[in-house]
Amino acid sequence: MKNIKEIIQTEIDAAYMYRELAAMQEDAQIKSFYEEMAKIEEGHRDDFFRETKAKMPSFKLPEVSRRAKILVSLSKRFGENILINALLNTESSMGAAEMTKKLKTGHKLSGSENRHLEILKNIQKMSGSSIGKVETQHRNVGGNALRAAVLGANDGLVSNMSLVMGVAGASPEGNSVIIAGVAGLLAGAISMALGEWISVKSSQELYERQMEIERYEVESKPEEEKRELVLLYKAKGLNPEAAEKLAEEAFKNKDKAHIILVNEELGINLEELNNSPWEAAIASFILFVVGAIIPLFPFFITTGFQGILWSMICSTIGLFGIGAAITLITARSWVKSGFRQVIFGLAAAAVTYGIGRLVGATII
Repeated sequence: MKNIKEIIQTEIDAAYMYRELAAMQEDAQIKSFYEEMAKIEEGHRDDFFRETKAKMPSFKLPEVSRRAKILVSLSKRFGENILINALLNTESSMGAAEMTKKLKTGHKLSGSENRHLEILKNIQKMSGSSIGKVETQHRNVGGNALRAAVLGANDGLVSNMSLVMGVAGASPEGNSVIIAGVAGLLAGAISMALGEWISVKSSQELYERQMEIERYEVESKPEEEKRELVLLYKAKGLNPEAAEKLAEEAFKNKDKAHIILVNEELGINLEELNNSPWEAAIASFILFVVGAIIPLFPFFITTGFQGILWSMICSTIGLFGIGAAITLITARSWVKSGFRQVIFGLAAAAVTYGIGRLVGATII
């Protein structure tokens, strides 16, 4: 019965997120799409609830989960792509679970198990002006903001904890741990920031160059580009008549045609060109520092074994928190994810501490 409760909770959360996603839309067609998906999930919820209620008269429909509410709140602040990513993961997990169930029971796969996932991925087929909108948006900075935040803090915590424990193993007394920890914090944060700046800047420059070439082709060879667009639409499953109609509509305005081709042919999300490399660099710097300071700050208060003990306690709490936060993306058990993160992190710290002890004893 636990499994059916989890399924009902998933349907409730999915319906809620689709409703909230619909409310964020300006495009009426996309808005109606998400509203329809919400209705479907609500229908599934009601069907499962009736079945469960018949077996368990005392069963009550659960509320929307805290995870779903947090994801909606984050999406309103950082962009709807957080919700889109979450729904893609949810639909993918539900489809995989359905296929596994059928295989175990000997039922034949119908091909509809991943229907919702495919519908969500292919929302761009609804209208010419919306082509590629969701499929490209879910990969942009907004969509990966939560992932970047969690992984950035995790990199800082694990790398600096390992460094601090290695130095503490060799020389737990004095200021050597603080010096090494601060150096590791700054080196890692600067490296992360520089890498993020280069990544965003180089991507923008590449995209701008590709867009210039595409603009030239639309201006100089419109008929050829129109045929390419028709082929792209057909490849996405549209029938020839619909593909021709959408392409004709698009090329009534060359600016519109250029934007659609940039999305469809090149896979470029124009919103990425508005991302500031400096903002990305600063965010990466801060996130790394937040993680890296956790295992270090106890040594500003105490030294020796007490410093090591408090550093490990703080790091364990931080690792568990990061592991739990990852479940906002993966929708897995926050307890299992938290403890898994703790085990891996402490294992890395134990290795570097042991090496530090060995090297320290050898030098001394």
